Amino acid sequence: MTLFRFTIRYIIFGFVLGLFSWMLAMLFPKHELFVSNYWIIFLFLFLLTYIAYFISDFGLKKTPQMGVVAIMGGIILKLLFALSFSLVILTKTAENQLVFVLNYFSLYLLFTLFEVMCLLRNLRDQNNK
Repeated sequence: MTLFRFTIRYIIFGFVLGLFSWMLAMLFPKHELFVSNYWIIFLFLFLLTYIAYFISDFGLKKTPQMGVVAIMGGIILKLLFALSFSLVILTKTAENQLVFVLNYFSLYLLFTLFEVMCLLRNLRDQNNK
């Protein structure tokens, strides 16, 4: 999968996920489903995942040996930045921390799942060559 195709699919995935989040907030306005800075978290994780995929894709295009290092490096950098960001937000806000953790890590896992599925597809395509 080329970077352009990934970008298009990723933007569509992000739009659908954002639309789903917005619809949940509109359907259940009296329940505290999302933290106040949910969209900042959403945007941060969206961009962080795109950068991690870009690093991994760049490494895969160089050599297969470098591809493995790039994939692991991209995923580890994403994890470190994501955990650092969550720590900063948790220490700076006094909101419901359980809701924050559920929001944050559900977004993290959904974006990571999409990224890993696309990386596995790239590796499968590379093995067929």
